[in-house]
This record gives sequence, structure tokens and C-alpha cells, in this order.
Amino acid sequence: MKIFQLRYGQKAFGLLCLIGLLLCSAQGFAQSGKSSTQLQKDKQKIENEIANTQKLLKKTESNQKAAVQQAALLRQQIQNREKIITNLNSQIIQMEDEQEQNQQEISQLEKKLSYMKADYAQVVYNAYRNRRLMDKVTFILASDDFSQMFRRLRYYTIFSRNVREQSERIVKTTEELTKKNEEIVVLKNDKLNTLSSKEQEIKNLEVDRRKKTQNAEKLRKESKKLNEELKKQQQQRKNIEAAIQKAVKEEIARANAEREKKAKASKGKSSGTSASTTKPATSSKSSATISLTPEEQTLNASFINNKGRLPWPVAKGAKVSDFGSYPHPDVPSVQVDNHGIDIMVEAGTPARAVFEGVVTGVMSIMGTTVVMVRHGEYLTVYQNLSSASVKKGDKVSTKQTIGTVAKSASSNTYELHFEIWRNDRYVNPNEWLARK
Repeated sequence: MKIFQLRYGQKAFGLLCLIGLLLCSAQGFAQSGKSSTQLQKDKQKIENEIANTQKLLKKTESNQKAAVQQAALLRQQIQNREKIITNLNSQIIQMEDEQEQNQQEISQLEKKLSYMKADYAQVVYNAYRNRRLMDKVTFILASDDFSQMFRRLRYYTIFSRNVREQSERIVKTTEELTKKNEEIVVLKNDKLNTLSSKEQEIKNLEVDRRKKTQNAEKLRKESKKLNEELKKQQQQRKNIEAAIQKAVKEEIARANAEREKKAKASKGKSSGTSASTTKPATSSKSSATISLTPEEQTLNASFINNKGRLPWPVAKGAKVSDFGSYPHPDVPSVQVDNHGIDIMVEAGTPARAVFEGVVTGVMSIMGTTVVMVRHGEYLTVYQNLSSASVKKGDKVSTKQTIGTVAKSASSNTYELHFEIWRNDRYVNPNEWLARK
């Protein structure tokens, strides 16, 4: 009886080990599944960007004025192709890791199954050798007294349960092995499909690179003409920027003056004197820094907390000109000085507010409509709109349509110029917008 209990205890311990192994396995697969899902989401996102850029590229093929924009689109397309190849490589590596992990678990389960079958065979053999003893009725009724009968009945129950549990564990482990082998087959098929996708993306990448080379050669031949056009555009951009900066400073000065006037009136009432006898209040801030009300301070803090997560000012589009001062990528003799980013879109694309705020200006500057939205001490500027659907003083919500993107006269393409200002200084929009 003691030998049986010891053996039963060893088997129970083995069962616990098996359960632990299976739980660890399940946890591992859950984690890898989550990672795999994220990779698939990232891949889908990049594919959407590629499809959108491809559509814009097609629209510029017959546009003689859009050679520079086409070059920018091709650069972005190549970057997206490289991203998706990197993504596919990550998926393949992950599949190989999962496959290796499955093989190790299969090996462990096969060993476990072998041990359990050997134990079960020994139990069956012992049962055969003691078949007379195993005759339940005879074995129990042959007891000398009631106490012995109870012990024999309990022994027989435990023995039967042990045999049944051992059999169930063998079936369960066999099913687990089958499942793991099926997963291996699925992983192999997924890997083959991913490898095929990768090969196709590499081919697409080479096609885009050839197009970019051809486009660069075309730009080189027309460099003199492009140089003049780009310099003209840069000068026009500077004039518009100067007008925007002037409007921003005027808005800050106006807002501060209005707040000082309200503060002075409030102070005069509380002291029982008229506004005319009260000394003018002096602001602790310069005219280039806006004084915020408590409500605006809350909005300002919320805007700052969303840095790096703001939605793009258009639902779909491709960035064709980046923020900063740098030689033009395709015409190096021209120095780009961009206070924002330029996003190429399809005709009829609505521009949208990147955050809640108040419209502080709707202006027509050099033939382009500009909308300015204030978010505390921050200001977002939407330039090159054909029309505005908001007016000064309107409160707007995040992603609310504020106008429609206009066609650029220089390139015959639809482009939105977007900027972010802090008081009267522009900041890099790339640091504030969510990554695409």
C-alpha cells in the first residue's frame, strides 16, 4: 500500500510539472501572438501609406509642373517600402523563434508522453499479474472484518482513479502534441507567404528606385529652370511667413491688451474707484507672449500633454517638404527654409484642426486662405486653403473640418502647408504630430 501511495505521489508530481509546462507554453504563445498582431497592424498601416502615395504618384505622372513633388513622393515611397521589408523580416524572425519554441515543446511533450505510457503499461501489467486481486467483489468480500473491507474499498477506488487519470493525461498530452504539430504547419505556410511578400516588395523597391533615378536625371537637366522656380516659391513663402508672423504678434498684443483692460476694470470696481483714476496695469510678460486665462492654461497644458500624439491636419496625404533649413534634396543649389511641413493630398481633401481651440484668424494672404487656431500659448496654422468653413472666434474640436485644401499654382498639385507656433516662434510639427 505504501509503495502504491509513493508511486501515486510521484505521478501526481509529474502531472503538476506537465500542467506547469503547458501553462508556460500557453503564456508564451499569448505574448508572441500579441507581438505578431502588432506587426500585422504596423504592416497594414505602412501598406495604406504606400497605396495613398502610389495614388498621388499616378496623378503627378502627366503633370509637367510636379517633377519636384514626384521626386519627394518617390523618396517617401522608397522609405515606406524599406519599412515594410523590415517589418516582414521581423515577422519571419518571429515565426522562426515560434517554430523553434514549438519544436522544443514537442520534444518535451514526447518525452513526457513516453514516460506516462511506460507508467501506464506497468500499471496494466501489474493489474494483469494480480488479476485475482483485481476482482473487485471477491477482493472486498474476502476481508476479515469491516475495517479491512473499508481499506480495501478505498484502495481499489484510489487505484481505479489513478488508472483513469493516467489514461486521461495520455490523451490530453497526445492532443497537445497534435496541436503543436498543426501550429508548426501553419507557421511554415505563413513563413512561405511572408517570404513571397518580401520578395515582391524588394522588386517593387527596385522599380521605385529606378523611377527615382530617372526623375533625378530629368531634374538635373532642368535644374536651371527649377532653380528659378524654387527660389521664386521660397520668396513667396517668406512673404507669407512674414504676414503670418505679423498677424500672430498682433493677435498676442490684442489679446494681452484686452485682458489688461478687463483686469484694470475689475481692480477699479473692487477698490471703489473709477477706471480713469486707476493707474494702468503693467504686464509681467512681453507683448510677444500671450497672457492666459485659467481656462486657456488648462487647454495649454492639455495641448502640451498630447505632444507626439496630435492627429495629422489631413486624414490622408504624403509629406513632400519637411521642416527646417536645408539644401533642396533635388536641387541642392536652392536653400529650403520651411517653418512647417507641406502635405500633398487629393483634390477636395478637407483640412482639420489637430486639437480643440479657438479660431483667432481667417485671412487671405497673397491669394491663399490661412486659418489660425489657438490652443493656449500654442497656435496651429493651416495655409493654402481654397475656402474656410470656420470664422474668427469659433471654438473648434479635434479633427473638425476647418476648410478645403487648395491647388498650388506652382505645381498644379493640392498641398497643405501646416505650422505650429508657440507664441510668436514656430516649432517643429514633426515633434507634435503622431507618427504615421
